[in-house]
Amino acid sequence: MPEHIKKKLEDEIKQLEFELTSELPAEIKKARAMGDLSENAEYHMAKQRQEFVNARLGQLKKRMGELSLVNLANIPRDKAGFGSTVVVYDVTKDEEIEYRLVTSEESDVTKGLISTTSPIGRGIVGKRVGDTATIVTPNGKRQLEILKLTTIHDEATAEAGEAAAGAAQ
Repeated sequence: MPEHIKKKLEDEIKQLEFELTSELPAEIKKARAMGDLSENAEYHMAKQRQEFVNARLGQLKKRMGELSLVNLANIPRDKAGFGSTVVVYDVTKDEEIEYRLVTSEESDVTKGLISTTSPIGRGIVGKRVGDTATIVTPNGKRQLEILKLTTIHDEATAEAGEAAAGAAQ
């Protein structure tokens, strides 16, 4: 799992755990001191927030577990997969677009970062240069032809080469 994603998830977990163990119990205690709980909006809001925080912590911990199982060695070297940068020709829009396949936590369509679980990401994963992906979107079908593919392995090799060239100077 990329370190920045791991750190982001760990930071959110830490913040929510602090809220759950420190801030919310104090709010609930303060609200209880106000008397009748049946009409106490502060108490009910704090309890609702406590339920939400518990649910979100469960989601984040599950996602951390899922991401820790990702084995980069299992990502294909000749097909689009997690970490790949893909240049496609969108037949529908008559334009070239560059996408990078990332986790859902990193996705940002405006920057060309597409989640592997999004409709476009799912359509591109497993494709090679020359393949065409048919993507079903709310606006209709799109045809994307894979023009160029750089896998996560290609990028790692290029970075290692650049580092070696820089060290030799």
